[in-house]
Amino acid sequence: MPAEAGVLIEKDWFRSFHLGTLPKTQIPSYHPNAMRVIVIEDDRKIASFVVNGLRQNGFAVDHCDDGESGLAMALSVDYDAAIVDIMLPKIDGLTIVQTLRRERREFPVLLLSAKTTVDDRVRGLQAGGDDYLVKPFAFSELLARTQALIRRATKATEPTRLSVTDLTLDLITRQVSRAGTSIELQPREFSLLEFLMRHAGRVVTKTMILEHIWDYGFDPQTNVVDVLIHRVRTKVDKDFPVKLIRTMRGVGYMLKSGSS
Repeated sequence: MPAEAGVLIEKDWFRSFHLGTLPKTQIPSYHPNAMRVIVIEDDRKIASFVVNGLRQNGFAVDHCDDGESGLAMALSVDYDAAIVDIMLPKIDGLTIVQTLRRERREFPVLLLSAKTTVDDRVRGLQAGGDDYLVKPFAFSELLARTQALIRRATKATEPTRLSVTDLTLDLITRQVSRAGTSIELQPREFSLLEFLMRHAGRVVTKTMILEHIWDYGFDPQTNVVDVLIHRVRTKVDKDFPVKLIRTMRGVGYMLKSGSS
């Protein structure tokens, strides 16, 4: 799928997931208590990419490909968030948002659009949208915006410390330790470990890591991710019998969670 179709592709794991070529053991499940999101998008490629990406990150997701069915579902289900394209068949996205607000459906709405002017964004927000994302977009940005909207809506607080098995990372003091032993990390090493810990038990691709740490500045074929992974693995795993950072060959990397 080209970028102009509306999404910047994660080139390895997500592509395999989208095409259905991964073994079932690598396809994530989501839980009954997962945050529930509706995606109303008529472009099949964009919708498939967004829906599968959200599910991979633990969301329960419903999808509708036209505004009429999307509005009906959004009015009948108590969602945690909605992702709504503005240009839709039957009923447009702005009308959907206006109707939801009129019917006192207060869950946050992230609007998607290829329109880039300030006036377009203002109209979307004035209609009742909570955020506005211009196509083409990176999935990592859509995910971050969706999570932020849900946090604000539920008044959930951002954790200040991450823990996975005997590994802890303090986001305020930036101290890292494993089994009580302090680990010194450089800034990019810290960012990588934080990213892996936030996705513990789930695969992250090289492209996802590049987007998060280098802000799209490198060719996905470069080996900078492998080098950085090696450095972090040496510090986090070398002196411990249980290795936390796993290489998923041809897919990406995963930090072992307590249940994996």
